[in-house]
Amino acid sequence: MAQPRKKLDPIVRFGLGVFIGSFVLIVVGMVLVRPDRSIPPYSIGSQEGTMVAVHVPSWTSDAEIETLIQRFRLVAREPKGFGRMKIQPTTPKHPDGSYGRVTIYVFTDEKWTEPDVLHQYVVGDDPGLRDEFRKAVRGQYLLDESWEEGRIGPVLSGRDSAATPAYARVLFMGTLTSEGRDGAGPKHDAESAAILPGAPERPEPSPSPLSTGS
Repeated sequence: MAQPRKKLDPIVRFGLGVFIGSFVLIVVGMVLVRPDRSIPPYSIGSQEGTMVAVHVPSWTSDAEIETLIQRFRLVAREPKGFGRMKIQPTTPKHPDGSYGRVTIYVFTDEKWTEPDVLHQYVVGDDPGLRDEFRKAVRGQYLLDESWEEGRIGPVLSGRDSAATPAYARVLFMGTLTSEGRDGAGPKHDAESAAILPGAPERPEPSPSPLSTGS
């Protein structure tokens, strides 16, 4: 005749419960904080006004930087999406919301993302630093109310020319409406989903477009 199974001691059961519960919490935590591997690892080096300097590892390829810029483009259409990317509000008092204007520069050399370097670039007192800063840029995203651009390569002066693709590549360029900013998200013009060779000319931004969104 089989003997009845002995019940586990309450202390043993408590210990097992704590062990299993801790294991579950660790697994769930790892899933929740798991880095997004669809974009390269990045960090916000510094931010001043509407300008943000982002650092990615030195081995990051242009293709990977492009995925990051496309992600910036995507979150621009989400309520306060840039906040999820660890970017502080750039235009907190702007009628279109906290991110009405954003300029993001991506670097693989961390020194260009230092707060004092970005500040000097914004102030614009040192033409030499300004030129070197622009040359060091690996990718850029610009959102200016109803206009957005994404590019790979350094910041070029003047208008684009036939030689521009040798130095920089336009990922997208076009207008978007401000409808739903910080709400349902702005609606994007269908045409600007691709490069627009005939897109309207847009004045080149100032070398130091500091704006606090007052």
